[in-house]
Amino acid sequence: MANKLVIVESPSKAKTIKKYLGTDYEVIASQGHIIDLPSSKMSVDIEHDFKPEYKVMKGKAKLVKEIKAEAKNKEKVYLATDPDREGEAIAWHIKNVLDIADHEKCRIEFNEITQNAVKKAVQKPREIDMNLVNAQQARRILDRIVGYKLSPLLWKKVKKGLSAGRVQSVALRIIMDKERQIRDFKSEEYWVILARLAFQKDVVLAKFYGDIHGKIELKNEKQVKEIIKKIDQKEYSVVDVKKSERKKNPPPPFTTSSLQQEASRKLGFGVKKTMMVAQKLYEAGHITYMRTDSTRLSEEAKVMAKNYILDKFGKTYYLDRVFKAKESAQDAHEAIRPTHLENDIEELASDEMKLYTLIKNRFLASQMAVALYDTTKITVNVEDYIFYINGSVMRFDGFMRLYVEGKDVKSKGKEEDVEEEESQNAMLPDFKIGDILEQKELKPEQKFTEPPVRYTEATLVKVMEEKGIGRPSTYAPTVSTLEERAYIEKQNKYLVPTELGEVVDNLMEENFQDIVDLKFTADMENKLDLVAENKENYIQMLHEFYEPFITNLEAVEDKIEKVKLEDEVSDVKCELCGRNMVIKQGRFGKFLACPGYPECKNTKPIVQTIDIPCPKCGGKVLIKKTKTKRSFYVCENNSNTEDSKCDFISWNKPSKK
Repeated sequence: MANKLVIVESPSKAKTIKKYLGTDYEVIASQGHIIDLPSSKMSVDIEHDFKPEYKVMKGKAKLVKEIKAEAKNKEKVYLATDPDREGEAIAWHIKNVLDIADHEKCRIEFNEITQNAVKKAVQKPREIDMNLVNAQQARRILDRIVGYKLSPLLWKKVKKGLSAGRVQSVALRIIMDKERQIRDFKSEEYWVILARLAFQKDVVLAKFYGDIHGKIELKNEKQVKEIIKKIDQKEYSVVDVKKSERKKNPPPPFTTSSLQQEASRKLGFGVKKTMMVAQKLYEAGHITYMRTDSTRLSEEAKVMAKNYILDKFGKTYYLDRVFKAKESAQDAHEAIRPTHLENDIEELASDEMKLYTLIKNRFLASQMAVALYDTTKITVNVEDYIFYINGSVMRFDGFMRLYVEGKDVKSKGKEEDVEEEESQNAMLPDFKIGDILEQKELKPEQKFTEPPVRYTEATLVKVMEEKGIGRPSTYAPTVSTLEERAYIEKQNKYLVPTELGEVVDNLMEENFQDIVDLKFTADMENKLDLVAENKENYIQMLHEFYEPFITNLEAVEDKIEKVKLEDEVSDVKCELCGRNMVIKQGRFGKFLACPGYPECKNTKPIVQTIDIPCPKCGGKVLIKKTKTKRSFYVCENNSNTEDSKCDFISWNKPSKK
């Protein structure tokens, strides 16, 4: 009979760990937090040094009773919650519920759920780290204060159901700043001149640079025509040849942020989905812990990568490499990597396999040799005007044999992508100074600078990480909250602020500048890190934040005028009273409502259609969503009954024939 108890957070994690520990151990799950601040009130005693008023969470009383019963006759209890501050706080709450002594070595942690890691952990239990707990408590209390003090103000001045948050308000500010850049953007005309030049049997692409005195900005058609008139069909001669080697280094193994970005680029996953799938992989023992800002790899992991690379690719492809952590990184855990490489994992679901393969290839690539390119830059003179011919040939693929990092979409400006130009000149002739080239085509192109590109979920996370806003565990929840509160909406994959989001951001910017200030918020994150390192007292930190915050709140509350949000009027008529229905935002998204409320209470869902007919009957195809907001497509004639006129329904968008 088991005489030792291990408590983890999730049932799937418990199932995996149970396999490794054997019959002496019982493994159960707390199913996340069991203790928290009740949501019915602020639950923080400001007058007594911000003492939190913790309670057993609603619906968890039975589970707490079961955990106590399991622990009652066990000679040893191990708390194996996730290896981060939140996990430490959950372990602390469980310790208190079970009346485990403060100095009892009951806490175990592991960065990967493998047999070796789990068995090592139970051999080295430690005390609960109160510095980590206090850092988490401080974050929770800060967020509760901001949310419970500012949200009622938004209800009063804007509309019911809104919320403000310490990190979410800054993330909204970042999105709004980008939107203002787009609105203020003024497109500029510019031109490029491309020349197709022949040398012996080859034709190469050359791009206009300027003249012998320097670069010339081509701003209008008249200027371009004057240059073309001078150089058309004149002699093009090579005046300089520069050959060099370019190295392309592999990217580091994944952090939480870079995983979210790359999963978005390559797999089309949102940040929430990425973390859900990664959680499953971690709990099943396939990858290391997925909330980390470190690019560090253990020596064991590096040996694992080395052996795999040498076996699969040979010694020329291997290069031992250490990636330097960012200054802001907590570096508490390794980078995200596979826990094993010996066998392919066949039992994984499709999304899990996709993400696992991405993580595996990125990890291996980080320990592979650089890719080498031979680059050539040819300077061509024609009537004292200068054209450049850029070429690049890969000499050794290195890590790129396995993995090429994705790219974010960027707005086009006056500086064109040299790599695109090089790709058209992949194999250049062996030019020498004095060679003469024949003009085959002279092509002027009018272009216009483009506005900045809006953020996707992943690029927003990237900026949050760069600016020190939030930490790995907060990125996905922050983005989700902004969407759930209808402060932003997705158009294609881009995040666009709603009218409500703009109103809330303006109110916050005008009255609570510290809360939405990027540097102030980043400094708060740094202070939380110092609390975790026992270099800052969290009670003192809370006082330093609260006193100026509440003073400002009291000063501006009566000055803020109520904002009236006008409902968007649709072209859909209410069939009960004939009024044009308006678009409302509810808990589950937008819907149509009669503006005659409360006399007329008619509401209906907003029906979205696509411009492609049903492939079975030719009717309209509707876009619907599941409870998890996944889109699917269904024919308007599909009533989901036996007498349906059409049975078309699909996860995949129908294609035009």
